[in-house]
Amino acid sequence: MLYETHSHTPLCKHAKGEPEEYAEAALRRGLSGLIVTCHNPMPDGYASDMRMSLDEWGNYIELVDRARQACAGTIDIRLGLEADFFPGYESWLEEQITSADLHYVLGSVHPNFHEYKQRYWQSDSVDFQRLYFAMLADAAETRLFDCLSHPDIVKNDPELNWEPGAIMADVCHALDRIAETGIAMELNTSGAYKVSEEMNPFPEMLVEMRKREIPVVIGADAHRPERVGDGYEAALDLLKECGYTTVSFFLERERRDIDIDSARTSLSPFEA
Repeated sequence: MLYETHSHTPLCKHAKGEPEEYAEAALRRGLSGLIVTCHNPMPDGYASDMRMSLDEWGNYIELVDRARQACAGTIDIRLGLEADFFPGYESWLEEQITSADLHYVLGSVHPNFHEYKQRYWQSDSVDFQRLYFAMLADAAETRLFDCLSHPDIVKNDPELNWEPGAIMADVCHALDRIAETGIAMELNTSGAYKVSEEMNPFPEMLVEMRKREIPVVIGADAHRPERVGDGYEAALDLLKECGYTTVSFFLERERRDIDIDSARTSLSPFEA
């Protein structure tokens, strides 16, 4: 019933394994499909060490199509994208997104990237975190994206003093703006392996998202095949604890909602 909605390819320079290998892992997990969402190419060398280059855009589309054809009749593979929101590139990004038959577009704000810090860091970690959440709302309001990925990733910067209580009012204000757009937000299971050792976003933020009826998509952010579907059971349990009854995913850029209990039953045991 579920898809792996967040996965990468070697084109991003920090992932291993071909899409076919990720698809095999998804099949073993009892997933219906795999959406490949590699980091989008960006102009001006923006974080170029973390994404495909501009001249690899066509290669990426062909890579996913090759996997889709190879796995046809076995598991569904769709073309998606993790696209960086960075003010000033909105028009360029819109043209990129509309140039391909994408089934799912994740909007990401990466405060750890050099270019972001160079522009916005002003020696105050709390202000930097406040700005990050405001930037998430800015991204949502472009209406370029289907979902916002790992929406508290700023907490995983080891140089910052993460105290969510200090900025909860800012988080809630951002969520008010995000809810108005109708966009979904991701529950990213890879956060459990990072500095804060919890999924993104943190539970209190999930509760506030539920109050505002913001849909949630689960993704493992898999950078290697063995992480496909990792943490899905725990994520579904967490969503239920926070008041959610359904979980979502996107195909053809249209949201599909699934009952949480049914989704959990459909999963096969995770093989580390």
